[in-house]
Amino acid sequence: MHQDIIPLYAADIQDQLKKQFAYLSGGRGGDGCPVITFPDYPAFSEIPEKEFQNVLTYLTSIPSLRDAGIGFILVIDRRQDKWTSVKASILRIAASFPGNLQLVLVLRPTGFFHRALSDIAFRINKDELRMKVPIIMLGSVSELQGYIDKTQLTEDLGGTLDYCHNRWLSRRTAIEGFAQKVKQTAQILQSFGTELAETELPNDVQSTSSLLATHTEKKDKMKEDIRVAVEQGDDILGSITKPVTENPEYKLNQDQLDNQTTVERLLAQLHETETAFDEFWIKHQQKLEQCLRLRNFEQNFREVKAALDIVSERLSAFTDVGNSSSHVEHILKDLANFEEKSCETVAKARMLASERDAFIQSNHYAVDSIIPKCSELHHLCDAFTSETERRRNHLNKSLELHDLLEKSMKWCDEGIYLLASQPVDKCQSQDGAESALQEIEKFLDTGAGNKIKELNKIYREYAHILNEDLKEHVQKVFQKQESMEEMFQKRQVSLKKLAAKQTRPVQPVAPRPEAFVKSPCSSPGLQREYGSNSESSALRRANYRKGKSEMTELHQSRGGSTMDDEENLAVLRQHVMNELIETERAYVEELLCVLEGYAAEMDNPLMAHLISPELQNKKDILFGNMEEIYHFHNRIFLRELETYVEYPELVGRCFLDQMEDFQIYEKYCQNKPRSESLWRQFSDSVFFQECQRKLDHKLSLDSYLLKPVQRITKYQLLLKEMLKYSKNCEGAEDLQEALTSILGILKAVNDSMHQIAITGYDGNLNELGKLLMQGSFNVWTDHKKGHTKVKDLARFKPMQRHLFLHEKAVLFCKKREENGEGYEKAPSYSYKHSLNMAAVGITENVKGDAKKFEIWYNAREEVYIIQAPTPEVKATWVNEIRKVLTSQLQACREASQHRTLEQTQSLPLPLPASSCASPSRNHIRNTKKMEEKKADLEGCGSTVAPKYPEKGKETPSSSAKSQTLPMILLTGPASPTSPDKKAKRHEVVSDPTPFGLRGWAKPSHSLDASEENDGWSSAEEPLNSSDAEEEGGGGGGVGGGEMKLTPGKYTVVTDYDKGVSEEFTVKSGELVQLIREGEDGLWFVKNLSTGREGWIPASNLLTLIGNSKSAQSLSSSESGTASSTLSTSSSCSESCNVSSTSFSDIKG
Repeated sequence: MHQDIIPLYAADIQDQLKKQFAYLSGGRGGDGCPVITFPDYPAFSEIPEKEFQNVLTYLTSIPSLRDAGIGFILVIDRRQDKWTSVKASILRIAASFPGNLQLVLVLRPTGFFHRALSDIAFRINKDELRMKVPIIMLGSVSELQGYIDKTQLTEDLGGTLDYCHNRWLSRRTAIEGFAQKVKQTAQILQSFGTELAETELPNDVQSTSSLLATHTEKKDKMKEDIRVAVEQGDDILGSITKPVTENPEYKLNQDQLDNQTTVERLLAQLHETETAFDEFWIKHQQKLEQCLRLRNFEQNFREVKAALDIVSERLSAFTDVGNSSSHVEHILKDLANFEEKSCETVAKARMLASERDAFIQSNHYAVDSIIPKCSELHHLCDAFTSETERRRNHLNKSLELHDLLEKSMKWCDEGIYLLASQPVDKCQSQDGAESALQEIEKFLDTGAGNKIKELNKIYREYAHILNEDLKEHVQKVFQKQESMEEMFQKRQVSLKKLAAKQTRPVQPVAPRPEAFVKSPCSSPGLQREYGSNSESSALRRANYRKGKSEMTELHQSRGGSTMDDEENLAVLRQHVMNELIETERAYVEELLCVLEGYAAEMDNPLMAHLISPELQNKKDILFGNMEEIYHFHNRIFLRELETYVEYPELVGRCFLDQMEDFQIYEKYCQNKPRSESLWRQFSDSVFFQECQRKLDHKLSLDSYLLKPVQRITKYQLLLKEMLKYSKNCEGAEDLQEALTSILGILKAVNDSMHQIAITGYDGNLNELGKLLMQGSFNVWTDHKKGHTKVKDLARFKPMQRHLFLHEKAVLFCKKREENGEGYEKAPSYSYKHSLNMAAVGITENVKGDAKKFEIWYNAREEVYIIQAPTPEVKATWVNEIRKVLTSQLQACREASQHRTLEQTQSLPLPLPASSCASPSRNHIRNTKKMEEKKADLEGCGSTVAPKYPEKGKETPSSSAKSQTLPMILLTGPASPTSPDKKAKRHEVVSDPTPFGLRGWAKPSHSLDASEENDGWSSAEEPLNSSDAEEEGGGGGGVGGGEMKLTPGKYTVVTDYDKGVSEEFTVKSGELVQLIREGEDGLWFVKNLSTGREGWIPASNLLTLIGNSKSAQSLSSSESGTASSTLSTSSSCSESCNVSSTSFSDIKG
């Protein structure tokens, strides 16, 4: 049995076919049987069986099934072979041939011997060679032609059939490759079609667009593969029909015809597959494009609807009907600008809504969901347009009303000015009175088109825009108009009397000045209020109107010129107020213009290509906090100013209420150098030029960036003008305070500009507290440390230093001038060293120079002689340092007192029974002592350097030429006996408690750190002594009489081990704390060195502590130069959470 035939391709067995031991020439037998030729092949017996079977199987699979079913004719050419080989070949072919055989023709050997041998052997072995078909032994090719036509035989068999084995093999390979290509293409197209059909449509534009591009790319690749396959098939077909094309008489053999049919069939199949795919792709592409169009519509719908919602929300903010004509015009201008900017959004929405018809005409699959969205867009656009028109109409009506009100107010002001300008002395004559009457009557005739005639008519006509504020404004204007007309009526009555009968000349007498020392605008019952709420402001203005009305009537009754002067001042105040409000509105508009025209455009994607990469993300540097300044002025300050338009003399209160918010200018000014530097670098940028062109600005951006600096300096000028015309009015005090505060802000801004120029300081300047003062001085040093020659040299050679006084430290810097433009030309300050204010003292007067004072440190271990430019500058600095040191001393003592009180209340009662019997008495005694100490502290805070009483007695202070302030030193655990353990100069921390009562942390570094030591000074003895005390000029010790024990800390001068408790012992040099006094003369004492507590008799305590001073006592001493000293001792350190400190060898 034959094995199952496995499909083979020429490319798979190409090498085996090239051996040509069998081939299919294309010839046919008489009944169309395919002819397979086995040419003479010497190595036929050496062909591997596998190769032999593959070749025969492949050759029998080439003819059509119909031809192969008839059977094959085998031509075995063995003319040059031996009989033994012939026999072996026949047997092998008979055993391996896979197809049907019709006839086997064998050309036997041509040699005589082999020919005779083959005849004999064939007869003998006939049964052995018997096959299913007959085997015919032929002696020559002529005999072969008797069985097969000559035209069906190849030339080597005497025929005329054109056959080239290599050409046949190449063609078979090409046809089979083409067939495989067609099959693979069909499979790929089918698979791709399935993929397209199963693909879900995306829900966003990006995914849909990406999917369409991906599918289109795959489709194009498929089409390219089909085109290449068609070209391949056409080339094969052309090579098959080429002989016929070259020679029309040429006839193709059957195999060639079969090949031609096969290729044509494959090409037709390929065209059919391509056509079907094209039809499917057109539908799929249309669906994807519709999906993409839908997703684009949905995305545009969301964007346009969001934009419409934003513009509608902004439009809803146009609820303000304005408070003046200029304000309404400004709002109308804003509305017009807003409408112009919104037109693009509305146009996009309408254009998007108009796409509905295009979707319907294109038979879009989602038309049902598109139509409602288009209708919604039409509705939103119509609603926005109608609402815009409605608000514009309201604003036009508001403008009309405000024009009427302002005409009325202007008419009233002109009337008041007319009354004020009529000279009193001329009106005393008959002619003067008649002339004044004519002027009044002529003026009243002009009121027909300027005044409000019927108030109710105004209410009816403008009811839809009248809110409470506007209605109140209308009432005020109408009341002002009535008051003015009433004033005219009274003046007319007076003038008519003068004109009717003039008995004698009247000498005008001005009222006595002392009668008007008080403000004519003030009322005795008015008190200055500091609240910023609307009720207090309204009450104040109501009282003001009442007082003003009363004084006006008084002046009218007197008929003096004072009323006229006050009216003139009122007109001038109103002019200043109008200028303030108008310039404020212009300022707000300019800020908004910069923010929208420049700052916002830096984030506009459409303008991004104009911005250089170096300028990107630099908006905060260029504009600083301008947006914060704009919101403050637009939302708060301008609105508050407008409420004072009728009461200009009270506008100082508006400034005071918002004074804290003006601090934002400090941040803007500090950023100005960086902003100006950035502007100079990119001033010629195309982006800025384009923004300036759009805004139609004549000035460049840097001029507008300077506006906040100019504005903050303009306020003080306007306030000065207002104060000049309001000196006798109620708000004069507020105006003066507002002017002082604005000048203080300008000073703080100026100081901060200097502070940011400090270089070389390693710490955080913000931790030093508020910057109080800054200025340049000549400085001499006079230190205890250092070589004598260096000290002498330092005394005579001053250093130029720029000092910065903070709440917690004073910084010494060297001023360095810089070269550059603008802010870059400003000097910088190189940090040299600093002094902790907690360890600083001052001497106010230095002999020989009224401009000098001393700042000394660590009990005059370091002394700095400061020479100010003028005595006034010196006085200002000394006063400021005095305030800092005094506040530190008072806060430190209060903290110490509070700490001691807490410890006293938390300790257990004394152990003896007698002491427990009367707890109330001890409590009363302690309470009384605490009250006395509190009184002492309150007293010391009121003066600079007072003398403190010793033993309950007051010591009078003498007039001192040199007055010294205290050094306040917070101490930590250390031994004061070591001479090199001094208070660190630069230990400054940022701590919310007074002077860092929670302990020191994060010390800032000094350039002189190599001279400092790691220890802490105990401050147990008064370190801040004056010069006289250092020289031993006076003893400030305890006065005569027995020493009285008081709670506090003391240094032990002798050992003690006889306490009530055997475990309680103290040794010389240890620090003890007297907590409280018990019964029987016992004191409850705590050894701060060991932490143990116990009771000690008072008599023993006096011996133990000797003349050691209490940590909570204040010592005073007078030197020969009568300098007074204010000192603090270790109680401050205890109040700073120093629970255990080791002290030794401290003498009282």
